[in-house]
Amino acid sequence: MKVNWALLKFVLLTSLIVLLFGFTKKRNQERKLTKIDIEFLDQNAPFITRNSVNKMLIQNHDSVTSLSKETLVLKEMESRLLQNEMIRDANVFVTVDGQLGAKIEQRNPIARVSASPDYYIDEDGEKMPLSSVYTARVPLVTGNVTKIQSQLTHLVQNIRADEFMNKSVVGIDVANEEMVLLRMRKHNYKVLFGDTNAIDLKFQNYKAFYQKAKQDKTLEDYKTVDLRFGSQVVATKK
Repeated sequence: MKVNWALLKFVLLTSLIVLLFGFTKKRNQERKLTKIDIEFLDQNAPFITRNSVNKMLIQNHDSVTSLSKETLVLKEMESRLLQNEMIRDANVFVTVDGQLGAKIEQRNPIARVSASPDYYIDEDGEKMPLSSVYTARVPLVTGNVTKIQSQLTHLVQNIRADEFMNKSVVGIDVANEEMVLLRMRKHNYKVLFGDTNAIDLKFQNYKAFYQKAKQDKTLEDYKTVDLRFGSQVVATKK
């Protein structure tokens, strides 16, 4: 019987590769983690500390170096992070050299609502609790917010997108669905914005009023500026 040496070599080589792969994989899984690298992807100041994220990742273990790769369930780690009300998205992974990585996207508050207790509205229009770590500098909203939260979110997003209005508006009062008032920085008058329709037109009208009144040096003479009447601005003096 003639031995097929080429086939035999192929079988032996394949078996050796499989054994080496299995051995390497087992050793890799048994390796202890070296450290945790937490990266915040957004530009916001942290509303949650790295230490808090660290604790959520390692849970009941003393340190990351007590964890082996085979004990990790990355999806469970991500799920724990996403349960935190400050976190919008999270990605957890392990590098080849045994480093546990976590990329964190925080929620982004765009307005603070005066309530019991106070809370933020984030850029997705959802409620977000205040942080004990950092206070966001955003407009303060008072009044009956619940009924018009989606419209209010749209208005604040437009304010943030407009450089002039973003610097000018410090607060929003919600009287009802048809009457929103803006409180302005450095000026005592209130801007009667009305409903949240025709936002761009109302912004343009207010800017035109502001520039004219500033030129005339009469900004401090007014108590209300009414933007509810199309292209007409009705300003009432004190």
